[in-house]
Amino acid sequence: MKHAHNRINRRQMIGATGSLGASLLCSPLTMANATDIRMVARIFFDSYGTLALRQALRYAGDSGFVASMPQLLHAKTHAAYDNIIWNTYFTANSEENVIKTPQGNHVVLTIHGTGIFSKPEKIERTLRSDLDRFNDEGLTGQYAAKITQQEAKNLLHGRLPDGSEIPVYEFDEFNQGIKQLPMQYGVALDLDIAKKTYSGYEEFDTLIDNPVMIIRSGGTETLSAYLEKARNRKNTEKMGNFHRYNSIDPDQPQTRILRLGGSKGGKSSDGSDLGLGRGYDSDWGLSVGFFPGLARYIAVAPRDISSDLQYLDFEL
Repeated sequence: MKHAHNRINRRQMIGATGSLGASLLCSPLTMANATDIRMVARIFFDSYGTLALRQALRYAGDSGFVASMPQLLHAKTHAAYDNIIWNTYFTANSEENVIKTPQGNHVVLTIHGTGIFSKPEKIERTLRSDLDRFNDEGLTGQYAAKITQQEAKNLLHGRLPDGSEIPVYEFDEFNQGIKQLPMQYGVALDLDIAKKTYSGYEEFDTLIDNPVMIIRSGGTETLSAYLEKARNRKNTEKMGNFHRYNSIDPDQPQTRILRLGGSKGGKSSDGSDLGLGRGYDSDWGLSVGFFPGLARYIAVAPRDISSDLQYLDFEL
């Protein structure tokens, strides 16, 4: 797998609190000598997901970012329970790819902070493609996004469609901890191992050792802190972690986008409500999907707050 350590790392970028109640911890790098400039978070929602992503990317620009799953969990861990980040669902700038390696085995390659489908144009092309089963693009029968063999091969080496490159770590290496972990990276996990993990509501004490959950959350440190905060919200025993690894054709390279559940007041956070465990009123944990429907992204970017009403003091 390809390694590259010449990027700004995640700990450098996560340092100052964003606004809007999303509480994303963001970069202090460009803010040191400009007291009126802060990293400000905004939510972008649309009933057609690609529009929400397009707006989020426009807001983030070159100096900001659209939040990945590890960043969402990090922010959620440091936010109060009445914060909006706990009380609704969000779409992550993270994706899971199922790929066949040149050696013939299959891996789940999770990408955070970027990916094949981090651009709206690619999503649009997939959604508008012919659904013929022999088409290299479009959707699979389980509504994952197809990717080409060449895209899959490039991704294994950390090469993205826009020409950029990211480091890709094997799970065992990642699980031991990566010094100066960048904001954009990938982690490869053997599909057979991923298939053995439970899909559904699982006890917190088991989730902490779940390799799929560890990768999705950005490592054991982030996961441990988040699980403790989530469990204490309603003193629940379980949280959702969903996947489709056992119902797909792994020889077809495919991608799903990660989503983070949330509900007002934490209703049904352990999936106990009527046994449904999903929906707008249920806190269903982490899951994946690929569809043109509802999406809610968080984008973070530097803004001059001196010209913004949000931080003015109106108290007499």
